Amino acid sequence: MEKLTCFKAYDIRGQLGEELNADIAYRIGRAYGQFLHINNTKEKTVVVGGDVRLTSEELKLSLAQGIMDAGVNVLDIGLCGTEEIYFATFHLELDGGVEVTASHNPMNYNGMKLVREDAKPISGDTGLHDIQEIAEHRHFVEPISKGQCKTISVLNEYIDHLMGYIQAENIKPLRLVINSGNGAAGHVIDALEARFTQLNIPLELIKVHHNPDGTFPNGIPNPLLPECRDVTSNAVKEYKADMGIAFDGDFDRCFFFDEKGEFIEGYYIVGLLAEAFLQKEPGAKIVHDPRLTWNTIDIVEKAGGIPIMSKTGHAFIKERMRKEDAIYGGEMSAHHYFRDFAYCDSGMIPWLLVAELLSVKNMTLSETIKERIRLFPCSGEINYKVNNSQSIIDDIEHGYKDEALNIDRTDGFSLEMKTWRLNIRSSNTEPVLRLNIESQNNPLLVNEKVREIENRMKSVEYS
Repeated sequence: MEKLTCFKAYDIRGQLGEELNADIAYRIGRAYGQFLHINNTKEKTVVVGGDVRLTSEELKLSLAQGIMDAGVNVLDIGLCGTEEIYFATFHLELDGGVEVTASHNPMNYNGMKLVREDAKPISGDTGLHDIQEIAEHRHFVEPISKGQCKTISVLNEYIDHLMGYIQAENIKPLRLVINSGNGAAGHVIDALEARFTQLNIPLELIKVHHNPDGTFPNGIPNPLLPECRDVTSNAVKEYKADMGIAFDGDFDRCFFFDEKGEFIEGYYIVGLLAEAFLQKEPGAKIVHDPRLTWNTIDIVEKAGGIPIMSKTGHAFIKERMRKEDAIYGGEMSAHHYFRDFAYCDSGMIPWLLVAELLSVKNMTLSETIKERIRLFPCSGEINYKVNNSQSIIDDIEHGYKDEALNIDRTDGFSLEMKTWRLNIRSSNTEPVLRLNIESQNNPLLVNEKVREIENRMKSVEYS
């Protein structure tokens, strides 16, 4: 048996060559198709697509062949972002979907994101390990007949859906910088722009790094990294834009810049969108992650909603949202989830909503979040490469537990004190600790506590 190391906790990711190649993609497709048939033998149909990476098309074709050889029909929507696969799966009422993407991973990587009916994620505890086992052991069952492949487009219907989140008459003239990062977002931006023109919506789009290019001449798009933000920021200033939006490679995350070109932490966008949804549906439930919470909880409770904390990660957030029938869920990492989008994450819906919000409030983006940043300043997520994560976490718990009003282990370790709180988590994939600190109206305290925790880390690391 050949161990397939590309299977991770939530998806498939691996280095090209030994970890992921055309043969492995075929076996994954064959196993995925067989997995869909395990409990139900009726005819199945799934959708496939891929991002702009140079290997995505080849891997997608091998994957599709494996799926068809398992007796499952394939609809190929071509170059697309992950959320287009989500949309096609639930809109066409298909049995599943696969996006070939490595998102923001390095050039020598690729991967896959798998869903089942209603765009429900397939992760480690919902079938991914079963698919892995079939693929590793090559336990393939010959179907009665093989599946067929058909090329389709759902772009027009997808744009219809996106436009359903806003009211055209609300939009006032705005100039927006859109940085697609040479990823998969460009064709959707073009289609939205055409729709704006058709409906006389006064949004002017300044496109940066717009054309899809699998060589990523301007670097892998990952605006979560500070070094990847200058292009968008500078374009906002140069064109005197009202807002900047930047995407990662498969555009399931979007990142915001205000009218001054300043990057906005995803944490504050979660609060902004939560408030917008609660205005439309008072009393609704909002799901959020545990890393930074005070601002979101404050906004949701004051707007009459119900805040619900979930473990970080798309599979956990989606599951909790379904359970609670939450209207919206947000993570500080710029993943935003929507009930009407089958509880899936979208990078396109958030910026449309924010553009409408700025129009309705007649405020700039910086004005809309200025007070929230003042009330609940935060560190943003800081990553530390360490050798002994658990010893550091134990030391932090020992040092602050007497001061803590609340200790929570929903995800990693959270300590809540009277005027500040922290969350610290170990990475599942690398020797890294991820730290988030926030306070109540005291940015100096945030900086002080970051330094304090860093000193504790050093003392444990070198003791």
